[in-house]
Amino acid sequence: MISFNARLQIEGLGQRGEGLSRGPDGTVFVPYALPGETIIAEVDGSRGKLVEIRTASPDRIRPICRYFSACGGCAVQTLAEQPYAQWKQGLLADAMRQAGIKAKAEPLRDAHGAGRRRATFHARTDASGRAITGFMEARAHKIVEIEGCPVLAPSLQEAPQIARALAQILAASGRPLDILMTATASGLDVDLKGHGPLNEDETQRLVRFALRHDLARLSNHGAIVTVQRPPVVLMGKAMVAVPPGAFLQATEAGEAALAEEVCAALTGASRIADLFAGVGTFSLRLAAFAPVHAIDADGPALDALAKAARSAALRPVTIETRNLFRRPLSAEELAPFDAVIFDPPRAGAELQARAIAKSRVPVIVAVSCNTQTFARDAAILCSGGYALERVLPVDQFRYSPHLEIVATFRRSVKPRARRLLG
Repeated sequence: MISFNARLQIEGLGQRGEGLSRGPDGTVFVPYALPGETIIAEVDGSRGKLVEIRTASPDRIRPICRYFSACGGCAVQTLAEQPYAQWKQGLLADAMRQAGIKAKAEPLRDAHGAGRRRATFHARTDASGRAITGFMEARAHKIVEIEGCPVLAPSLQEAPQIARALAQILAASGRPLDILMTATASGLDVDLKGHGPLNEDETQRLVRFALRHDLARLSNHGAIVTVQRPPVVLMGKAMVAVPPGAFLQATEAGEAALAEEVCAALTGASRIADLFAGVGTFSLRLAAFAPVHAIDADGPALDALAKAARSAALRPVTIETRNLFRRPLSAEELAPFDAVIFDPPRAGAELQARAIAKSRVPVIVAVSCNTQTFARDAAILCSGGYALERVLPVDQFRYSPHLEIVATFRRSVKPRARRLLG
C-alpha cells in the first residue's frame, strides 16, 4: 500500500493512546495526536504518522520527557490532567460496556507516587562493539538510548547508566540482553536475561561491578551471580526477601492503593483464598486479620511469601504450588472459603472465573491489569449470580494505556437457584 499525506480531524483517543480519525478507507490511528486537533499525517492503511499539527487541542501541554515520541514507554504525555483521566477511565468503561456490564466505575485513582520502581532496559551490540542500551521505540525493535527517565522513582535514577555499563561488560557475546532492575528497601536488584551462561571472566567482571556500585543482588536468568544484601520489600507487617525476577506492582503507591481496596472489601472474612498470590502482595496484608491460603505456580515466590509470613505476627498462611490456568480451583475446593481474591497476569483467568461462578463463596475480589480480560472475567462472575458492587481504576502506569483495576463482587443469586430462574 502506498502512503500519502492527508489532512485529518482527530475525534478521540484509542486504546493505545493514539489519535483516531476517519480516513478514506476507515479508521486511521495516529500516535501523539490529540482529540479536537486538525493535523497532517502520513497515512499508510490504518496507520498514520504525525507530520504537522495545524490546529492544536486546547488540552495539549508540553511533555515532561525529552525522549517522548521517540521512546515507546509513554503513549500520552501531552494531554492535560483532566482529559487524560477521562480517557483512562473511558478505557475501562468501554470494556465493561462491550462485555454487557452496566456497573459504573469509581473515579480514577492516581497511584504514580514517587514513580515506577521497576524497569526493563534492552541492550544490543552495534558493529563497533558498543552496547546500545535503553527502551524500545513504539511498535519497533529499535532501541532509544536514554540518560534518564522522569517516570522512574528516585531510587532508579541511576539505572540507565548502570544498565549500560552491565551491557557493555557482556557486549562481546553479541547477544541481545534484557536488564530487569528493581528498587528495593535494601538496594537495586538486577536480573540479566538473554545472555545465557556466563564464563568465568564475565562472572568476575560482573561481580566487581556489582560490588563497586553497591548492587544488592545481581542475577543471570534467575541464578545469583553475587549478593551483598537480600533484596527486601515491606508488605504490610512482613518483610519479603524477593526472588530474582519476582513480580511486584509497578509503584509502591499502586501496591498500597490496591491492597487498601482489597483489605477493605475482605475485612470480616474468616478464611481467604489468594489465587495467583505471587510473593504475597495481598496475602501478607490479609493475614493480619484472617487465615489465608495462597496459591501460585511460582514456587520460589510462594517460598518467599511463606518465609515472610513466619517472621511476622500474622494469622496462619498456607501455600500451594499449582498452575491455576491448567487446573483452576473447583467450586468444591472453594467451598471452605468465605472470600477469594484473584490477581492473574494480563491474560486474565477465564477458567478460574468460571469455576468461581459455580461456587457459593460470598465475596470475590478481582484485581487485573487488563481492561479487556477483566471485563470478560467480570461478566462470567455476573452471569453466575455475582453482583458487581464496586470497581476502582488505579493509575500506576502514568502516561501509558495500561490500567490496574480492583473490583468487589458479592453473591446475589446461588448457582443452583439461578439455573431454576433461567
